[in-house]
Formats: sequence, C-alpha cells, structure tokens
Amino acid sequence: MKKIIELLGTVLVVVGGCGVLRELTGGWFAFMGFTRHLVGGVPLLRDHPLFAHVVLAAAGVALWALAGRRGRA
Repeated sequence: MKKIIELLGTVLVVVGGCGVLRELTGGWFAFMGFTRHLVGGVPLLRDHPLFAHVVLAAAGVALWALAGRRGRA
C-alpha cells in the first residue's frame, strides 16, 4: 500500500509541477499538456489554472508524507 501511495504522490507532483511550469512560461513548456484539459474540465478551476496545479503538487507532497508515516508504523 505504501508504494501505491508513493506512486500516486509522484504522479501528482509531476503533473502539478509541469502544469505550473506551463502556466508560468505562457504555454512554452508544453510537456504533459494534458494537464490543461484536466484542470480545464473542472469549471471552478478553469479560471485559476496556476492555483490548481500548485494544489495538485501540494497534494502529491502530502501523499509522500502520508506514505512515510505508514512506513514507520
């Protein structure tokens, strides 16, 4: 279970980080451009894509912390 949580956290950090880079560079960093569709599909997040990608990355870091706590128990 720990490895699954770590993998999901890694995916969220990569997707969030790529989305942040794309938003800050004005679309120049198009790697993993599907994140625009992922965030654009949620009406609440459509107007705030940078915030949404930061939240995705933070959720990934939180999952890493959760996996670390599960490993010590």
